[in-house]
Amino acid sequence: MKTIVSHAAAAALASLVTVLALAQGGPAGLRQTELFKTAMNDVSGRVLSLRVLERDAGTGALPHRHPGSHTVGYILEGSYETKIGDGPLKKLGPGEVFYEAPNALHAVSRNGSTSDKVRYLVVQVSDPSKPATVQEP
Repeated sequence: MKTIVSHAAAAALASLVTVLALAQGGPAGLRQTELFKTAMNDVSGRVLSLRVLERDAGTGALPHRHPGSHTVGYILEGSYETKIGDGPLKKLGPGEVFYEAPNALHAVSRNGSTSDKVRYLVVQVSDPSKPATVQEP
């Protein structure tokens, strides 16, 4: 029972942090809920994080990179369009996965629908000494 309560408290705190971050100028049409984050002391001090992102219909991110992060995305619902580096534009649906290597250009990252939201799970293994995200000019 104690574990369930502590997980519920951690989830509530993560949701509060997300709401506060978005209230302070987070990207329009994007909501994030951090589910888990821990230092991986046995893997060169890397940090493992797990979060759910939800994008409103017709919204997306500008081209960007995650210099110190291996990023895996798993589509939970909706349609997600992605283009990594010089690769093809991919339209992904529920159950499909994408991967971004550290410093790879995420040229397209957007909701593939003009009417429905998209929700996806993101798992990252990151080097905390590098910026989380760098926007492209």
